[in-house]
Amino acid sequence: MQGLMQEHPLLISSILRHAARHHQGARIASVDANGRMTRSSYPEVAARAAQLAHGLHRLGVRRTERVATLAWNTLPHLELYYAVSGSGAVLHTVNPRLFPEQVAFILNDAQDVALFVDASLLPVLEKVADRLPASLRAVVVLGEGHPEAAPPALSVPVLSYDQLIAGESTGYDWPLLDERSASALCYTSGTTGEPKGVLYSHRSTVLHAMAAIQPDVFALRALDTVMPVVPMFHVNAWGLPYSAPMAGSGLVLPGPKLDPVSLHSLFEAEGVTFSAGVPTIWTALLQWLEAEPHRRFAHPPRLVVGGTALPVAVTEAFLKEYGVSILHAWGMTEISPLGSTNSRKAENAHWSQEEFLHYSRKQGRPHFGVDYRVLDDAGQPIAHDDRAFGEMQVQGHWVASGYFNRAHDHAFTPDGWMRTGDVVTVDPLGCIEIVDRAKDVIKSGGEWISSITLENLALRHPDVALAAVIPVHHPKWDERPLLLVVPKPGCTPDAQDILRIYDGQVAKWWVPDAVEFVESLPLTATGKLWKAEMKKQWRGYSLPG
Repeated sequence: MQGLMQEHPLLISSILRHAARHHQGARIASVDANGRMTRSSYPEVAARAAQLAHGLHRLGVRRTERVATLAWNTLPHLELYYAVSGSGAVLHTVNPRLFPEQVAFILNDAQDVALFVDASLLPVLEKVADRLPASLRAVVVLGEGHPEAAPPALSVPVLSYDQLIAGESTGYDWPLLDERSASALCYTSGTTGEPKGVLYSHRSTVLHAMAAIQPDVFALRALDTVMPVVPMFHVNAWGLPYSAPMAGSGLVLPGPKLDPVSLHSLFEAEGVTFSAGVPTIWTALLQWLEAEPHRRFAHPPRLVVGGTALPVAVTEAFLKEYGVSILHAWGMTEISPLGSTNSRKAENAHWSQEEFLHYSRKQGRPHFGVDYRVLDDAGQPIAHDDRAFGEMQVQGHWVASGYFNRAHDHAFTPDGWMRTGDVVTVDPLGCIEIVDRAKDVIKSGGEWISSITLENLALRHPDVALAAVIPVHHPKWDERPLLLVVPKPGCTPDAQDILRIYDGQVAKWWVPDAVEFVESLPLTATGKLWKAEMKKQWRGYSLPG
């Protein structure tokens, strides 16, 4: 016997329809590359998305075909999110910070038929103009740029966004698609090979958004104003362009200027109550606030951090000095991206603020819809004792089952799990802590050393701005850790003084054998430490003695 319940497909178009009908008072603010502010609402977004859907049809874009974007967090990009996927095509967000070779590879691998590019990013397009896919039929310029400013090497029609939607109807009958049909395509950063495409479905996207608004995840409400600082080209801004309208939250789209002055101004002027970004963003904001003692938050927002671990000292300073709480989340492109958050549960509800601040460094526990297992080198589950190491594997409703245009990738196990490449510990409460990437863990004398743990400890030193730990060759122990440090401006730290930070914190054999001071460290296009490039740069390094 089956239940007597209605069945409706889980479609992205239903999110916008809901927001436009039931949250007409929610405000949307968007800043373009020139600093110009545009204001809108969900009914207006729905109307312009309808016009854009008609315009896409006029361009000849058909269902399942890919439409690429090179764009910042702006209103036109939000309209593209809904018009492309809602009409049955596939939204393909491209990271403009990637190398030109990677951008060209991604566009050709996806076989995009249309490309929407922000006027400020036309120089990125120019670098790949001679390597665009043969499938491309049109380039559309967003913002205040003119089509004439597009690279002359383009062999396809170029028009402006306003030209494309001008005169089109503000009504559109969004098709009743199969909820399992493809909705969006994002590529990994490809730091150890060619980028890999992750193809999301309408079903996975809607379920992910429903999970994100839950109290122990992002806890979004209709009373919130959400500012996604994480880019819309980076795993769909962690799903916020979907979860905010679903909850009826207002949106602030900050554009490309993510410096502390610009962000703080938006926090205050727009009444932002929730924001999400990577550690470098929040660390820079804290440093600016500390240098400007008169700057505060009229209404302290809730922040989420992900990508890499945020030093506890930063979380503590935000909370104690500014009343700003920071939630640690973990995820991957392959997980849409949310996999876990570190919210309190019954077992630690009684902990003091100090106890939980230290605990907040961990990546947390999975929420409903995602599950994990952690296996050792022998393929056996590790003990949940906060000490045993293993590689984490995941499965769930919004976890990839394979890569676009790639068959039988090693990342996916025969029994339906995805290998994350993250080496973790699990504590008795089921909370995971990432101690390294499988490819970055240091194997010294047959034992593992966590580079992430050593980096986080080094960041506690008051003179250290940025730290990275990489393995270097050792004739006896195979590998030993080398600590690379970017000092804070005006500081000249001592190597031995920095190494003393490890006393009593880790086993003596974990302590780096040497410290090297550098002006900068290479970062990936998503702001993470680029360990592969560091290993290449320091190959052949001779340890002292």
